[in-house]
Amino acid sequence: VQLQASGGGLVQAGGSLRLSCAASDYTFNNNAMAWFRQAPGKEREFVGAARWKGNTLIYADSVKGRFTISRNNAKSTAYLQMNSLGSEDTAVYYCAATRDYVILSRLRDLGTYDYWGQGTQVTVSS
Repeated sequence: VQLQASGGGLVQAGGSLRLSCAASDYTFNNNAMAWFRQAPGKEREFVGAARWKGNTLIYADSVKGRFTISRNNAKSTAYLQMNSLGSEDTAVYYCAATRDYVILSRLRDLGTYDYWGQGTQVTVSS
């Protein structure tokens, strides 16, 4: 399984970006995908996750209402739509995926995920 994150870039505060996570040899079914981010000098933090069975979506409080996770099954690609971006959103964004079903309480944990993408840089200028 390989995950390829893309779509990062430089955007002005208040703007939007859509990140993509293209998965190879992976099917969205009874598993989960997530987005994490890591700002310079900080630990990697949870952004949002989707558990495909039942279409459960959860988000960090800091992005709730601004970020949305979606998927395109035909393209085996997940997306992170980011709106109303601020300087605090500047980070390298990583997508991650699980091999199997995961209980809700574990979706926010880095250690839950079996596969990771390489990261894509998002820079928000104020």
